[in-house]
Amino acid sequence: MRGADFEAYVREVSPGLLRFGHVLTLDRSEAEDLAQETLIRVGLAWARVRQNGNPVGYANRTMVNLFLNRRRKRVDIPVAVMPERGQEDRGIAAVDAAGALRDLLAGLPPRQRAVVALRYVHDMPDDEIAALIGCSPQTVRSQVSRGLATMRSHRPDEEVTS
Repeated sequence: MRGADFEAYVREVSPGLLRFGHVLTLDRSEAEDLAQETLIRVGLAWARVRQNGNPVGYANRTMVNLFLNRRRKRVDIPVAVMPERGQEDRGIAAVDAAGALRDLLAGLPPRQRAVVALRYVHDMPDDEIAALIGCSPQTVRSQVSRGLATMRSHRPDEEVTS
């Protein structure tokens, strides 16, 4: 029963994790790797995560931590057979189509990009972002403010909403 429960969870959250990973990494293959590693870690802790009652929050925190700590050396695990190519996610295609937004996000440091993504992609309040990243709500607000200011300075002709 545990496997079916986790499989349903994966089917439900995978598209959102992939979109969030794409906003963080700005690269489709890195986003796929980040989402996969996140799901692996959630799966390894599934019994505890399910009891906690907030598997989506755990996955978001795991993804942000993996993204912020990605400077560690990556080790690829070889597989005998490559899996089928997944179907294109329209959300990612929309982000790709908005090259200007991608360029603006690329200009932000990783922590600011993560905070902006959590605020505007996941629509999370400051307190939740602070708990997720391990800082104060004031730090979250300053990171969002600095990130938006950086984005505005690179696109003075278009307004970035706050």
